[in-house]
Parts: sequence; structure tokens; C-alpha cells
Amino acid sequence: MAESETKESAVFKPVSPRVSFPRMEEEILAFWKETDILRRIDRAREDAPLFTLYEGPPTANGAPGIHHVLARVFKDVIPRYKTMKGYRPVRKGGWDTHGLPVELEIEKELGISTKGEIEEYGIEKFNALCRASVMRYVQEWETLTDRIAFLVDMDDPYVTFTNDYIESGWWILKELWDKGLLYQGYRVAPHCPRCVTTLSSHEVALGYKEDTPDPSVYVSFPLDAAKSAQHNPDFVQRLPDGEVVAFLAWTTTPWTLTANVALAVAPEAKYVLIRLHQDNSRLILAEERLKAVITDEYDVQGTFLGKELEGLYYRPLYPNSGDNEADAYKVVTAGYVSMEDGTGIVHTAPAYGAEDMELGRAHGLPTVHTVGLDGTIEHPGLPGSRKFVKDADEDIMRDLEQRSLLYKRDIYRHTYPFCWRCDTPLLYYAKSSWYIRTTAKQQALVSGNQQINWYPEHIKDGRFGEWLRNNIDWALSRERYWGTPLPIWHCDSCDEYDCFGSVAELKERALGEHRESLDIENFDLHRPYIDAVLVSCRNCDGSMNRVPHVLDAWFDSGAMPYAQHHVTSQNDLEALRDGHLFPADYI
Repeated sequence: MAESETKESAVFKPVSPRVSFPRMEEEILAFWKETDILRRIDRAREDAPLFTLYEGPPTANGAPGIHHVLARVFKDVIPRYKTMKGYRPVRKGGWDTHGLPVELEIEKELGISTKGEIEEYGIEKFNALCRASVMRYVQEWETLTDRIAFLVDMDDPYVTFTNDYIESGWWILKELWDKGLLYQGYRVAPHCPRCVTTLSSHEVALGYKEDTPDPSVYVSFPLDAAKSAQHNPDFVQRLPDGEVVAFLAWTTTPWTLTANVALAVAPEAKYVLIRLHQDNSRLILAEERLKAVITDEYDVQGTFLGKELEGLYYRPLYPNSGDNEADAYKVVTAGYVSMEDGTGIVHTAPAYGAEDMELGRAHGLPTVHTVGLDGTIEHPGLPGSRKFVKDADEDIMRDLEQRSLLYKRDIYRHTYPFCWRCDTPLLYYAKSSWYIRTTAKQQALVSGNQQINWYPEHIKDGRFGEWLRNNIDWALSRERYWGTPLPIWHCDSCDEYDCFGSVAELKERALGEHRESLDIENFDLHRPYIDAVLVSCRNCDGSMNRVPHVLDAWFDSGAMPYAQHHVTSQNDLEALRDGHLFPADYI
């Protein structure tokens, strides 16, 4: 027999036509496990250059699905390829354990649905159930991981609820704090009234629904002639004597009318005063929108530019007691007023709109809240009181109609955001939150994106690039319970805030019993235990309380490159760089 034939017969063995492929698969998987193939690869590539493809952590409080198989196959194929190219891949597994999905699962088990019920049940007991639930399906995940031959280290995973991981998150926030990139702001943000929490722009993008029906209402705001004459006498003199004139504005959210404090017009657009033949009423609206809006017969009694309306006042639909009320219920100009829809006059409620809030700041308008964080009308005297805003719309429209302030109503279909978790319509709500000033790094993010070799290429300047170019500051804090606590303490005496980057740093300033008991090995850093820790104020003799927020769970996931190694200092970071686990220029 020739030598080549001998070698060929040694390589190629006959295969039985009755081979059991499932059994073959099990034998191969068992062989890999018995021979510890993952660590053998690691040892064989000990001196090779590192390749890192981070294992973004799944949440193990639910059984894995077929979509998880697809994602894990992607995350396995690339490191295998890089191994064959001579690299040593980092294959550390991990578990995502915080966040609202975990809380919602426990709410469902307890038969509750509000934050009030959680607090009545007890934050300590509630969070204990959350902790117990997050690893409920680990065995199923590990079995799936083995069955699909995904090579990843599941024996020493990072877990986002551990004190080590939380402390790394605190260190990152302290670094941002020291650089002036972490701040508290009063801003309008997308808010879920069911989950009672703010959503990030990424989360909002997950929940848009097309063809959503909403009311379309055209509302009259009667001119306050006496007050207007004090501020814009020239215009008032041009109006018909003794006649009631009203501004006609449009909205698809009647509930926000309860918090109206201004009307906005386009400064250079033409507006008209018309008289309706039907009831002799006088209305002001944009000339360009006249034919689209007015369905009755009318005649035009005057024409003027939007900026001529500035300084006019009107009688409020629902008078509110707020700061600077004397500066409310007036006409102001704004560059964003569109002539594509509506009447060219935009109803303005700073508490419930981002553009409204900016306009309110520019003109000293009050921010009046009439709706609670749970989405219900708060004030007893308002129509729809104690109802959810979408349900209160009908009461408000009926009230306006009875007072002859509703010109007409219809249905408007448009794209609207819903909570991706619970399917509740989102509200744009002004509230105090903690933000990372991502806009300060916007150009660096956009430039960095150009260095990435994207597949497919159009994502670079398309979906991802567009997201970076339209970046807004990240609303980081959440008004929830099971999550990484925000490491910021506040002094009620002098209004000072302080951020702590480690447990040791916090312990130095801790008061009372916690000076001794606070340590990373034995003290649970979650709520409610961390809420009880008081610290000394460096600015006065007062004591500081922790602000009650937890962090967006996306922060936990994003902190993984640091937190999986328990980085809590620049020295730790340098050590990782020296070990080539981070690139030298890693920010």
C-alpha cells in the first residue's frame, strides 16, 4: 500500500449509514467539557495578542428563546475565527440582574401594579424577591449555552447586582462628577406613568406605534382686552369695539390644556382676524391655515404679522396658581411654530413638552403641573380629575364645548411612543432627574464612529450615525427600587450635593452605626439599606441623605468593560491596560 494511501485511510474513516447525529453532538460536547477545551485554547494562546468581543449580559429571570440562540451564535463565531487567526479571545460570561423587567415580574407574582403597593409591601422584601428571581433560569441558560457549543466562561461570570460590580459603577459616576459631566436638571423627558420612570431615547425608539388615534381639538382662548391694552395698546386699538376676540389653537393632547400658560406664534407669518357668519364670533389664526381649519363661512377683518401679537394676553382656560403667574397667559413668538398643521398658534404647557419648556425659560413662564407621575389629573377642580390623562380627554373636551370654547374636534392619527415594557402611552413630563452630559462628548462620539468598520456600511452614517448626531444628554436616574443606587447624597441644611466613588470613601464620611458596619463584603449596597446611611456634610454641620434614585439598567450593561474587573481607581485601570485587557487609549 502506498504511503499516501495509508495517510488517507488514517484521516478518513468510514461513516455508518445509521449514524445518530444527536448522539454525535452529545459526544463532541462531552469531549469538549471533559478536556476543558475553553481553557486549553486559552493556554495555547497564552502569549498571543488579545481579542475582545464583550459578552453583553442576558437576564436570567426568563427562559432563553430562539433569538438568544442567534445572538449567542454570532458572539461565538467571531472569537472562533479570531482564535484561528492567532489571537487569544476574552470569553468572560455575565448576567444582567437589575432593572424594571425584574421588578415587573415580581409585581406580577405579588398581584400588585403600583409603586405605592411596592412600598406598602416593603422595599426590603420586594428587592429580596427580585434578587432571588434574577438567577431563576441560570441552569436553562447554561444548558442552552452548552448545547449550541458557545464557548464562554460561565464558571466565573460577572453579575451586575454584586457589591464589586456596583462599586465600579460608582467609581465611573464619580469620574463623571469630577469632570462636570453628571448633573441634576429639570427637563421634559419621556415618562411611563405605569412604570413611573423616565425612558432613555433608545428605549423610546423601541415603542413607537403607527396610526395611533388621538383627539384633534381646536380651542378658543378669549383675548383679555384690558390686560392686553396695558402691554400692546396699538394692536388692541385695531380690534372691533365691544367684540370678544379669541385666539384659535390646536392640540392632540387635550389634557395638557389644564397646564397651559402661553400661546406661541410664528413671528414673520401672516395672521388674520376673521368673523364667523354663523355666530358672529371673532377668531385669530394663521392666514396659511385658514382654509384648512375653518369650515364655516367667514369674512376677514384684519391681517397682521405674528410678532405684532406678542404682548397680548388671554383669559386662561383653567386658572392655575403658580410662580410668576403674572407672566403667564400671554402670546409669545417661537421659531418652531409650523404651518403644516394646526392653526399656526401653538398651545404651550412647559410641564409637558420639551420645546414648551425651552420657550418657558426664555419668557419666564411658570411650569404648572396638573398631572401626577402616575398619569392622573391631580387637581379636584379640573374636569377629568383623578382619571388617567387619556381617559380625562373626553371630560375636558366636553367641558370646553359646554363653555363654547371648542370650535371643533376630530380624530388625528399619527405615530406615538408607548412604553416598550408595559405598552402604556408615554407622557412628556417635566421632572428633576440626573443626567450624564453626553452632548459634551458628541463630536468625539461622531468622530470615533468614523473609525469603525461597519457591516453593513450604511449603518455608520445611517441609523447609528443619525443617533449620535441627534444625541441628547442621558437621563440616567430612575425612580425605582431594584437597581444600582445612585451614589449621591444631599444636605437639606445647605443644599449641598456630594458623589462617592467607593465604599471606602463613603465609610469615611458615614455617621453613626454605619461607620463600622459599612464594608463591601457584608453590607448590601441596595435599597433600602443604603438609604439609611447618613454622611457628614463638608459644607456645614448638617447630615446628608442619599437621593432616592437608582440607575438605568443600561448603565449597568455599559459599565461591564470596567465592572467585570472591579475597577475602582485609575491604578486599577492602568493595571488592566498593562495586561492588555484595555487598549491604551480606552476612555
